[in-house]
Amino acid sequence: MDSRKMFLLVGAAFLAALAAFGAKTMFAGSGAPAASAQMASGPAAVMDTEVLVATKALPVGTILDATSFKFQPWPKEMVEGAYFVKKDGFDAKSLQGTVVRTVITAGQPLTQGSLVKPGDSGFLAAALTPGMRAVTFPVENKNSVAGFVFPGDHIDLVLTQKVPGGGDGPPLNVAETIMKNLRVLATDQRTTTDVDDQGKTVVKNISMVTIEATPSIAEKISVARTLGDLSVVLRPLADSAAELDQAIADGTVKVPNGKDPKAEQAMLAGAESQPSAGKTTFATGADVSRFQRRTVPGKAAAASGPGAAAAGTSGYPGATSTNMGPTVRVARGNAVTEVPVGGKN
Repeated sequence: MDSRKMFLLVGAAFLAALAAFGAKTMFAGSGAPAASAQMASGPAAVMDTEVLVATKALPVGTILDATSFKFQPWPKEMVEGAYFVKKDGFDAKSLQGTVVRTVITAGQPLTQGSLVKPGDSGFLAAALTPGMRAVTFPVENKNSVAGFVFPGDHIDLVLTQKVPGGGDGPPLNVAETIMKNLRVLATDQRTTTDVDDQGKTVVKNISMVTIEATPSIAEKISVARTLGDLSVVLRPLADSAAELDQAIADGTVKVPNGKDPKAEQAMLAGAESQPSAGKTTFATGADVSRFQRRTVPGKAAAASGPGAAAAGTSGYPGATSTNMGPTVRVARGNAVTEVPVGGKN
């Protein structure tokens, strides 16, 4: 082998050794930071602290209940001082009845600044949805489920009244559902519910209810208080889909364009919390008992001739009267007729 070939072989071996050394140095240098980063992140990954997080999206004005939050493991290095940390002396039930002041997304930790507690300044204003008003009115405990109504529930409002007429008969008894889907803010000026030693809700009779209503509905409730007795009827958490269809047909609820799930959820949430008035249902005394009226008593018919003052009229719609002699009153349904004794009907 000549010297030229020997020189080329030595040079190639030297370059190969130099490349191998460079590659080894490069990989060794990059491995050290990775190892150190892994060592540094190891303790941070340990979830040794539990904080209170929202189980669902909580808009502004939401009244918290037991299903609104839960404890969840959280990295200790990421725990802030405003979080509610699970530790001795802290009871999560104390947050029930508080109101959300800023929007909280699902899974986000609850902070002390995002909630308003009962008794704090501006609590009721924070509980109100923008554009709504708070209205307080007395309710009849004996005629409603007032003892089982709690803050955050939705109710219907029933007005019971006696409508007098111009006749001498009894007044018309009628009950009418005048408002629907009203959100309860407080009962007897309390925004929280009492629980016993076993954690069960204590049911108490209440006499006052504070609800959230539009300005127009607030005016109607003020008038309804002067007409008769108000009773509350508890609504289910998931009501009939027929009311949603009716609201969409009336234009009260706007259906979003496209197929955006978030927009549809927002529409459903708005429909569930929207109070309504004007589309009333009612029941009269005759719907309950055949001996009660179905319409307002009419005015007495004017009588003339001898004995008119003595005979009088019955005051029932469709009733007739005789002017002289003894009579027998015959009732056929709602029609009442006075027949002279010895006469024919």
